[in-house]
Amino acid sequence: MNLPQPGDYIDIHTHGGKSGSGVFFIENLMAHEKRTPEDFPEQACTFGIHPWFLNNNNYDQLLNCVMAVTGFSNLFAIGESGFDKFRGPATELQRRSFEEQIAISEEIKKPVVIHCVRAWDELFAVHKKLHPKMKWLIHGFRGNTELAMQLLSKGMYLSFWFDFVIRPESAKLLESLPKDRIFLETDGSDLDIKVIYEKVASDLDISIDELKSIILINFNNFFNL
Repeated sequence: MNLPQPGDYIDIHTHGGKSGSGVFFIENLMAHEKRTPEDFPEQACTFGIHPWFLNNNNYDQLLNCVMAVTGFSNLFAIGESGFDKFRGPATELQRRSFEEQIAISEEIKKPVVIHCVRAWDELFAVHKKLHPKMKWLIHGFRGNTELAMQLLSKGMYLSFWFDFVIRPESAKLLESLPKDRIFLETDGSDLDIKVIYEKVASDLDISIDELKSIILINFNNFFNL
């Protein structure tokens, strides 16, 4: 399996990504689906229990699915996992699932991709309780500078929600953050990752090539490559 090369665009989180010239993407697979890293041997993947699709009846089954894929070399991270107060089961069940997946990530020494919606106190509480050694990535971030700095202070990385990051108002946030902890993503959208890079490079007043280099370094650091 190939890794991103200098000059590549990196799409850190996508669903149904399509290979293109000079684009490296990580496909997000979810435990409730019928897709596993085994089905995509040449594709970098993440795999986890999304809180939207978790309930008391499938909890054990989904957790077993996560444990079953930990040996695949193309599994880059656990997730997306986390909390969602707008959709999903009771917060306590989400917490149990999340903590179990953090334990798996620590055991196999791979990072975690996190989905978090209006549950930052819960996320910080788990981080404080477990003191994880593996890195955490908040995907789809669309918060303010204060929240971003709180997350960064815990050693986390941020990948910005595609629709938020292409808006003019995102520029102020981007300019305020250290560049060594950022990623870009398309998630499940049809937006071209190259368009996102163009917007962010302009906001940061750097070239697209420089942004590519920054994110490649971040990629190698996040995945300990």
